[in-house]
Amino acid sequence: MLDDHEGPIQDYVQGMSAANMRTRDVKRPIVSPLRYPGGKSSLYSRLRAIVRANNLTTGTYVEPYAGGAGAALGLLATGQVRRIVINDLDPAIFAFWTAVVKFPAEFSELINRVDLTVDEWVKQKSVYAEAPRDDYLRLGFATFFLNRTNRSGVLNGGPIGGMDQTGNYKIDARFNRSTLVERIRIVGLHANRITVSNLDGMSVIKRYSKRANTLIYADPPYFEKAGSLYMNSFKAGDHAALADCLNGLRESNWLLTYDNAPEVETLYANRRREVFSLGYSAHRVVKAKEIMVFSDKLEIA
Repeated sequence: MLDDHEGPIQDYVQGMSAANMRTRDVKRPIVSPLRYPGGKSSLYSRLRAIVRANNLTTGTYVEPYAGGAGAALGLLATGQVRRIVINDLDPAIFAFWTAVVKFPAEFSELINRVDLTVDEWVKQKSVYAEAPRDDYLRLGFATFFLNRTNRSGVLNGGPIGGMDQTGNYKIDARFNRSTLVERIRIVGLHANRITVSNLDGMSVIKRYSKRANTLIYADPPYFEKAGSLYMNSFKAGDHAALADCLNGLRESNWLLTYDNAPEVETLYANRRREVFSLGYSAHRVVKAKEIMVFSDKLEIA
């Protein structure tokens, strides 16, 4: 078994029956070109229901810790929200999103002609480490290449199949060119409704929390094993500072997801919380218990 699950793009609006569109368990669209361990695109149907319950379908959906932005792009592409904000503090992830939003045609050309070999992997790893942070196309593509060719998509990992390519799967196993070009095309179609930023997550939360018709979904680095999944990990003080920020915004529309660690109950003792199961893969497929926290204002669907 390969280290994560991913199929072709689903027919994200046209393929949904009227009955399915009315249910909370709508088949989720897969739009993000990135593989992201712990990604939340699987929460699409729940987030869609929350957007509708709070009358935010003409509004802005904000991800301060976006990563793969799977849920954000799903909501935008299916017309559930009018605009999205993709923020990530990692300059490489920021470069990727900037590149696909600003240069989708050039990015697709790179996808179509890049060699899928270990030699190319070594080259792209060097670009990822050394390219100027504002060379968005080169750095963004190198980030994307490593994400699609590394085990579990972890940027500091090794290539699928190993350097000697003796594994059961080879380096091209997660690099379906036509599927990826189609995802880039979809992002490009909606580019004028996507804002990309490279700020501290709390800065983004504070910026958008007072704006009407806005939903903030915070999915920060987690307490457990965060260092292996994210390039920007949180320390204990970062978790506490985020809790102080969000607890002070009780009358704004926000929700938060974390691993189900005891610290969450302490930090958000006065907020509504809900435990849920989420499947993800980083080295192996697991079903994890996570927790969702809600602002006082938000109508829970």
